[in-house]
Amino acid sequence: MKTNYKILVLSGDGIGPEVMREGTQLLSLAAERYEFRIEFQEGLVGGASIDAYRKPLTDSVLESAKGSDAVLLGAMGGPKWDSLDYSIRPERALLGLRQELGLFANLRPVKVFSALASASTLRREVVEGTDLLVVRELTGGIYFGQPKGVTKLPDGTERGVNTEIYTTPEIERIAGVAFEAARKRRRKVTSVDKANVLEATELWRKVVTRVHQAKGYGDVQLEHMLVDNCAMQLIRNPKQFDVIVTTNMFGDILSDEAAMLTGSIGMLPSASIGGKVGMYEPVHGSAPDIAGQNVANPLATILSVALMLRHSLDQAKVADDIERAVEEVLNEGYRTADIQEPGCRLVGCKEMGRLVQEKMQ
Repeated sequence: MKTNYKILVLSGDGIGPEVMREGTQLLSLAAERYEFRIEFQEGLVGGASIDAYRKPLTDSVLESAKGSDAVLLGAMGGPKWDSLDYSIRPERALLGLRQELGLFANLRPVKVFSALASASTLRREVVEGTDLLVVRELTGGIYFGQPKGVTKLPDGTERGVNTEIYTTPEIERIAGVAFEAARKRRRKVTSVDKANVLEATELWRKVVTRVHQAKGYGDVQLEHMLVDNCAMQLIRNPKQFDVIVTTNMFGDILSDEAAMLTGSIGMLPSASIGGKVGMYEPVHGSAPDIAGQNVANPLATILSVALMLRHSLDQAKVADDIERAVEEVLNEGYRTADIQEPGCRLVGCKEMGRLVQEKMQ
């Protein structure tokens, strides 16, 4: 097994540098304890890159990403750059990295820690024990299909068009990611579509079924669910789900719905995989209003490090220990401001990072 890894660190904007610092410090500690080596390389991305180079993603950063074992991303954007043309806003860097690295699968784990179950807007008995993974197809579907655009009609009115398109290979590869992920979890996949109305997702259902039958995934249970029913079931009984695999647009919506089961977006990691290099980032934004105040929650970044260790660095044992350390800190009652509860001990970004590190020593 490989023991030397090159990681590109793109802290980005707002609270990105603060939470990234806690993530990389923990990763360095884990490398020392578990006897593997991490070589960090840093780069500017998003608004920080615009300020320095007048573009959100430079060729040099992109080349560094391609030459890494994985990319750790902090956060991008903020009001400072909102007046820029859409084509050069900070968020375009994210799309550029996904496209150039061939990242077609987005992984969004949603785990409700028992200590935080009361923070959810749903009842504890509904959400406690929820542990699911949304696998979202990332490069196809209605966001990229052609034709698209707004045209003026002869009578002076306008028509907006977006096209939902999926091909057999696109569906096959995302289905493979979902089935492989399920094998590392509880061996159940729920494929979500709208096959009763949309022909593109009728094909989706047919191809996912074929992959399940023909590619040797008989050890994984497969069920199909319509997207409207899935949205309802996530609120009614989220514990029924293990791995959810779905299209780009449906995944965009359902992953955010599922995220709110946890009570705070500050707890959620994510991964974009599929190419040679995976990219890992917290779900939360750059939160410029609290940047530099040592109040940000670093746990989503720390959990993104765990995802990276599991999916890109083949260090599942280390990932398990990091997730266990986070849970122990929460069970002891430590909270950052976004997850603060009565009777708990309020800590800042740096202290939360240090507490998790102590559990790893």
